[in-house]
Amino acid sequence: MNQVADSGRQIALPFAWVRRFDFASFIAGRNHAAVAGLKALAVGEGAGNIYLWGRTGTGKSHLLQAVCGAASVAQKKAGYIPLNQIRELSPALLLGLDSLDLLCLDDLEQLAGKTDWERELFHLFNRMREAGKALVFASRQGPQEISIDLPDLKTRLAWDLGFLLEPPDDDALIRALRERAAERGLVLPEEIAQYIMTRCARDTHGLFRLLERLDETALARQRRLTIPLLRELLDRGI
Repeated sequence: MNQVADSGRQIALPFAWVRRFDFASFIAGRNHAAVAGLKALAVGEGAGNIYLWGRTGTGKSHLLQAVCGAASVAQKKAGYIPLNQIRELSPALLLGLDSLDLLCLDDLEQLAGKTDWERELFHLFNRMREAGKALVFASRQGPQEISIDLPDLKTRLAWDLGFLLEPPDDDALIRALRERAAERGLVLPEEIAQYIMTRCARDTHGLFRLLERLDETALARQRRLTIPLLRELLDRGI
């Protein structure tokens, strides 16, 4: 539960950002402009809103949680809502969130076509705009392609900065895997890194989970990190 102070009361959000997803751990690759824009917005130096889009695994959720964390460090009030869980929620959740300095809405495509959610987001957008507050959106679809039915809302989504996130290349992914392995006290051999690159999807979250499972399994069995052990985990769908 993420609680945000507002004039002596608390706004209770049912989600909290994951604090280890910060800018330092993000594989920027060709996305330096997006990262720079988000960093500026987090400390109140950016103007307007930011819309991120890109395929799964490009780091959209990571960046939304990173900007929340950076805003919190800068003594700003920030909130994060993953809209892929809106089936369990009411659009009334958006009421009162204009008291935040910055609000991140992930999986924006999930509310497309839901009239009540679109209407509440439209009103929230306007309130935050008038108050000089910031919104950060993330979606698999760009602001022109997303299937938002409310015309005025769709127009507003394209008003400010937009960034198509590019997936990291293999070299960047290998560097990231090695850094994550080092955090766990591991040395990732070159042959294992290359094996992962040739047989796994370029999804950073999935790759990091695989590394964690590989480490945990090796420790449990008192074995080194080896290709046979990695092959076993992949064959088991882990």
